[in-house]
Amino acid sequence: MASHTTKIRRSGDNVLGWIRANPLAATLLALITATLIYFFGFLKLFGDPGGLRSTLVWAWHSWNPTTNYEHAVLIPPIVLFLIWRVRNKIAAAPVGSSPWGWVFVAIGIVLFVVGARSLQARLSLTAIPFLLFGMVLYSAGPQVARILRFPIGFLLFMVPLNFLTQGTTGLQSLETRTASAICNLLGVGVYALGNTINATNESFHFTIDEGCSGIRSLMAIAMLSALYGYFTQDRFWKKLAIFAASILFAIIGNAGRLTSIVLVGRFFGQDLAGGPYHAISGYLSFPFALAAMVLFGMLLNLAPKRDGTGAARAPLSKESISYDR
Repeated sequence: MASHTTKIRRSGDNVLGWIRANPLAATLLALITATLIYFFGFLKLFGDPGGLRSTLVWAWHSWNPTTNYEHAVLIPPIVLFLIWRVRNKIAAAPVGSSPWGWVFVAIGIVLFVVGARSLQARLSLTAIPFLLFGMVLYSAGPQVARILRFPIGFLLFMVPLNFLTQGTTGLQSLETRTASAICNLLGVGVYALGNTINATNESFHFTIDEGCSGIRSLMAIAMLSALYGYFTQDRFWKKLAIFAASILFAIIGNAGRLTSIVLVGRFFGQDLAGGPYHAISGYLSFPFALAAMVLFGMLLNLAPKRDGTGAARAPLSKESISYDR
């Protein structure tokens, strides 16, 4: 308990010491923080049927089941947890200042102004991570900024991109063919025609629309992929590979869901498959996607077996194999 209290006091002393040593920078930082709170939380710029709203209020109302972005309400608590998790690293990191922070602040200001002028709240919301990272980089230095790079960047996931559902024709076709191939492999005779899956005996027909393309769950799966890579991988390229593969995980997840709908239609009838089961089957895409993500992470970390000297063990050649007679 005493050591914990000492760490808290030491962290507080570091903060107060930096404020005393840099009064101008501390004052400027406080003014920037107050300005951000006003412009993002109170300044009403963006109109919708509910009236004019500030950037953050607009975002809150955009995180809903209609846009399939209701998972975004979890992002601020997750970011706070990520920062709390690295609190000891932050306390131990040397505090400094970098003028490069103003570059990120400038980018954030440009994004906010362009978003306000064009009435695109998404652009203004995108400015928040740039502004925060620039403030940290300027006021705390590169070491602290490097530690907080992922938590701050994670805030980008709160920007709704539901408009991407308009460009899902390729995904619809790919997932339709994939689900059809799996069903045929399992002995359920179907054929794909455009974005429809039809039974060979004409007992059922399913149409894959934009909402069933998997793009709606893509951002949630991308968010989970970023977290999974951050917590489980020890190399940046592995984290990047898992995140880049999130679209593949989404395709696998939704193809698994479509396959299950077809199987239910085959054995229990189209009314059940296209009605109650379709309504609840949206949650099935996540187990399939998560299983693919974990498997992909395991494959990234496969290493050749090594002998006692630490060298990779070479496979035995055919000539070295003998048989007893």
